[in-house]
Amino acid sequence: MADSILIIDFGSQVTQLIARRVRESGIYSEIHPFNKVSEDSIKDFDPKGVILSGGPASVTEIGTPRAPDALFQMGLPVLGICYGQQTMVQQLGGAVEPHDKREFGRASVKVTAKCALFAGTWNRGSEEQVWMSHGDRVSSLPNGFRVIGASEGAPFAAIADDERKFYGVQFHPEVVHTPNGTALLRNFTHTIAGCAGDWTMTAFKEREIDRVRRQVKDGRIICGLSGGVDSSVVAVLLHEAIGDQLTCVFVDTGMMREGEADEVVGL
Repeated sequence: MADSILIIDFGSQVTQLIARRVRESGIYSEIHPFNKVSEDSIKDFDPKGVILSGGPASVTEIGTPRAPDALFQMGLPVLGICYGQQTMVQQLGGAVEPHDKREFGRASVKVTAKCALFAGTWNRGSEEQVWMSHGDRVSSLPNGFRVIGASEGAPFAAIADDERKFYGVQFHPEVVHTPNGTALLRNFTHTIAGCAGDWTMTAFKEREIDRVRRQVKDGRIICGLSGGVDSSVVAVLLHEAIGDQLTCVFVDTGMMREGEADEVVGL
């Protein structure tokens, strides 16, 4: 089994981009909703590292999403992005505050220290373009952390606890508006988390098809086909795995676009 990265989702609109960037670098990743993640589920998934996504909530409010506290005791490298940085900081004893100097859109981060997260990409003293989207900001760091990057509205725009391999960024490295963001993510997954980067979608597809064949054997499968991307991909892959043992069921509710139902039947 190839190395993997777990992405804990706090509701960001661009969480899927994190997974895409990680997979493009040759590492298998899965997105798990924050309310479905536990110490046991993390152990079962057995990732080499964990990324905490952004999200629309505020960690300053009671009842908003959190990472499992046990995560920070498991010896896994962790990268917190935006809200992910903020909840990691607060859960480890730091502080987050609302602030009137909000940052939405392109911003500039000054690199204040060398760090494995920046290796070969950003140099100390440089000014780097990033994409910000936050109102709250980190106001004090937990023990063991140091600041490695700052912006006008976020004095702790990038932080690191090198010993525990915990890192946090207020900006979004997964979007194209952070030009070197993909390289930063790769530094986390390959250098810090130690992933080999030898995963491919082709190998994943072949393994999953083989798993379906072994599970179904001589049985038959019914697949509910809505016509959307998800069910259509499942139907195509199942057919490739078991052929005529698959029966797809499509219900034309009359609510689809003109001619779309015929396209689904013709898949």
